[in-house]
Amino acid sequence: MGREGFIELEKVCFSYTREDGEMEEAALAEVSLSISSGEFIAIVGHNGSGKSTLAKHLNGLLIPTNGDVWVMGMNTKDERYLWDIRQTVGMVFQNPDNQIVAATVEEDVAFGPENLGLEPQLIRARVDEALDIVGMSDYAKAAPHSLSGGQKQRVAIAGVIAMRPRCLVLDEPTAMLDPVGRREVLDTITRLNQDEGITVVLITHFMDEAAQAQRVAVMDGGKIVQQGSPAIVFQEISLLRKLRLDVPPVIELATRLRARSIPLPKGILTVDEMVTALCQLRSEG
Repeated sequence: MGREGFIELEKVCFSYTREDGEMEEAALAEVSLSISSGEFIAIVGHNGSGKSTLAKHLNGLLIPTNGDVWVMGMNTKDERYLWDIRQTVGMVFQNPDNQIVAATVEEDVAFGPENLGLEPQLIRARVDEALDIVGMSDYAKAAPHSLSGGQKQRVAIAGVIAMRPRCLVLDEPTAMLDPVGRREVLDTITRLNQDEGITVVLITHFMDEAAQAQRVAVMDGGKIVQQGSPAIVFQEISLLRKLRLDVPPVIELATRLRARSIPLPKGILTVDEMVTALCQLRSEG
C-alpha cells in the first residue's frame, strides 16, 4: 500500500504489554486501511474486536508493534511529527466528562487553542466559531455540569474543532447517551463532514449510526473482515450476526418483506427510504 492517502495504515500489528512484561495476544493483526481526505468512515465490531485500539493509532496515542501508520505522509513512529499529527487528527472519547476541564463552556473550548499559544483575538474567534458549528453558542457561559450528556459531548467536539483538525476520530461518542443525545451528536458529526469538509472516523457499535457513513469497515479478532458502502456491508446479514453485530432495523424489515415477495429495491438504509419505496410500490400497484 502506498502513502499517498490522507491516512494510511500499512500492515499494522499491535499487542498490549501485561504487568509482567509479557505481550498479550495481538489486538491488531496486519490491518491495512486507507482513509481519504473528507471521507466519513465508520468502524464497527463487537467488544474486543480491536476498533478502539485502531482508533488510538490514528493520532499516535498508540504506536504499532509492527507496521506503520502515516498521516499526511508523517509516520506516527517518528516523534518529530507527533505534535503535527495530533493537530491534524483530533480525538473525541466515549465519556465527555473526561475531556471537559473548565468551569464554563467557552473556557473549556478555549483550552486547546490557548495551549497552541494563539493570540487572544484568534482564540475568541475560534471558540465562537466552534460553538456555532456544534449548535452550542447559547450555552457559552453555562457550567458544563449543568448540561445534558448530548450537550456535553457537543462541547467536547467543539473543543477539538477549535484546534482546527483536518480529521476527527470519535471513539464510541454516543455509547453513554440517550436516544436524543445520540441524535444530537450524530447530526453534529454529519454536519462537520458535509459542511466543513472534516474527515470523520466514527467508532461505534450502533449499526444505525454506521449506516450514515460513506463507508463501513467491520472488525473481528483484530482484523478488518469486511468493508464497503453501508448498502453493501449491511446486506451481509448472516456475516453480521456471526460476528455478534446487530442488523439495522430498517434493513431487517426490508429483508423480511423481500422474503414475502415484495419487490423492494436494494440499498434501503433509512426509514425515509423505506417509506418512499413502499409508496412507490403502492402507486405502481
